Amino acid sequence: MLDDIQLDYLRSTIEQKDTFTQSLEEYAWKNDIPIMDPLGMEFVQQMIRIKQPKRIVEIGTAIGYSAIQMARSVKDVMITTIERDKNRYNEALQNIEHAGLSHRIQVVFGDALEVMGDIEQYGPFDVLFIDAAKGQYQRFFEGYTTYLNSEGIVLSDNVLFKGYVADNPNDGSNKAKIANKIRAYNEWLTEHPHYKTTILPIGDGIAVSVKR
Repeated sequence: MLDDIQLDYLRSTIEQKDTFTQSLEEYAWKNDIPIMDPLGMEFVQQMIRIKQPKRIVEIGTAIGYSAIQMARSVKDVMITTIERDKNRYNEALQNIEHAGLSHRIQVVFGDALEVMGDIEQYGPFDVLFIDAAKGQYQRFFEGYTTYLNSEGIVLSDNVLFKGYVADNPNDGSNKAKIANKIRAYNEWLTEHPHYKTTILPIGDGIAVSVKR
């Protein structure tokens, strides 16, 4: 992982955020709501700019932060995002409306594994972005990649889990259990016969998977 000096430098290179984006970040940090690390978000946005997708499906909306940033990255991209927490779902709707993006971001309420069949109508997708329950990443990947087009890519966030995945802790703690689940996902992903994956130490770790 990068040291603090390198991280501070890289953060200084990110374009100044608008007031609304800053308010979302501050709200998330104050209320312990998981949103993407700024460097991780910038990387995802750059991937979106390069890919120029028409449709994106996101698993894990939270308050709509990443969906808004992705929508702002490419003109006219349509995003379908899924959130199972009712309060965060409602907050996401408000934030997306405030950002003027309700016409391009469809928020679906429910567990991503339960509403999967309802999502097909919004595809096929060019990008699948996974940022939800860590223990379900493999099931998300297996289910939702069926809705990707032939050149679709998958972005999985938090695959280093604050360094715990590499540290390989075995102390029985909740963090250790989550880290073990993510490590298993990473191993499964890097050995996948139909996808080639690169794991990058950006933000909290992002895996980029493309079809072989």
